[in-house]
Amino acid sequence: MNLEYFIAKRLIVSKSYKSSVSSPIIKIAILAIALSILMMVMSVATGIGLQQKIREKLSAFNGHVIVSNFDDNQSQVTAEPIDSRLLPVSQLKKNGFITHVQPIITKGALIRTETDVEGIIFKGVDASYQWKNLKEFLVEGKIPTYKEGDINEVLISQFLANRLKLKVGSSFNTFFMKTQGKLPSMRKFKIAGIYNSGFQEFDSSYIIGNIEHLQRINKWQPSQVGAYEIFIDDFSKLDERAKEIYKTIPPTFNSTSISEKYFSVFEWLKLFDFNILVILIIMIGVATINMVVALLVLILERTQLIGMLKALGANNWSVRKIFLYNAAHLISRGLLWGNGIAILLLVVQKKFEIIKLNPESYYVSSAPVDINLQHILLLNLGTILICVLVLLIPSYLITKISPIKALKFD
Repeated sequence: MNLEYFIAKRLIVSKSYKSSVSSPIIKIAILAIALSILMMVMSVATGIGLQQKIREKLSAFNGHVIVSNFDDNQSQVTAEPIDSRLLPVSQLKKNGFITHVQPIITKGALIRTETDVEGIIFKGVDASYQWKNLKEFLVEGKIPTYKEGDINEVLISQFLANRLKLKVGSSFNTFFMKTQGKLPSMRKFKIAGIYNSGFQEFDSSYIIGNIEHLQRINKWQPSQVGAYEIFIDDFSKLDERAKEIYKTIPPTFNSTSISEKYFSVFEWLKLFDFNILVILIIMIGVATINMVVALLVLILERTQLIGMLKALGANNWSVRKIFLYNAAHLISRGLLWGNGIAILLLVVQKKFEIIKLNPESYYVSSAPVDINLQHILLLNLGTILICVLVLLIPSYLITKISPIKALKFD
């Protein structure tokens, strides 16, 4: 076993080392490391968690890529149909990265009750619709399936239900506008379930029902739909996948990714990456500054030991490594406490949702967290590496200590 490893080990477990760890400056350094890693883990987990949650909500209501007719219609309402015979689902699924394709139609309408009138967007879906994406938003009732149940059942938001004083099981009349001065078409729907996504743009407008109603009202054929919502396997490759889909569809159709459709939201989400980076830099800076002070204290308290080691033949680098090993040990103690507290707080937040947010500003009602062990491990390794590299500078002080003067030092 190398001399420096043996001495470092004996130094760590010695009474003198334990007494130095109990000194206020060393305690402050360990506390700074613990608080730094706690803040870093919390900021990364909450920042990435919020980004993922908002992306999940956007994709739950829109898919990842929307294929529609190539026109200048900028509204949320379908203008011209897509004939599924010209663009069959099987053709789209030839792209191996596509996990699901679902047809939809959207149309503007008015809900009229005995006391209120509200404008809405009716989103028509069929039996292939991925309801599982909306199950976490369901607060009352059930999800309509349209396989064996009543095709008049709809899913309405809690926001609209409260405004219209409706509840699960309530029925209401909906009037769909027509062009060329024709009288509106009336349909009566029954509420099967109530959802609350926290995304005001959807909650204030959308009702989800059976696509057959809109096909009849628009006088479209069963093969005609308004658009296709497409889900892909890897969200990180969204823009790339959207371009590949665009290349495979006929020239009369267009593909739009949700990052393009909700450009402002995704630009806002990118700010979280910058905020997280700033927090990481500040926290690592705090940790390294405290560890530099702690290492200088250790060196000054061990001046005689340094002189003795040099007198016995140890070179400067061997002695420096001993103190770097001790500094790494102190860092690991702080990381252990910081990680433990951070993971505990994240688990509590994930389970009980203690910290609440304003959904009008953040699109979620509570702070979401993403507990990713890989991210936590990388943060810890990065902190140790950066701190130890920075500590090489103050450890240079050891090379200036003379063995003769150090052994006389008291």
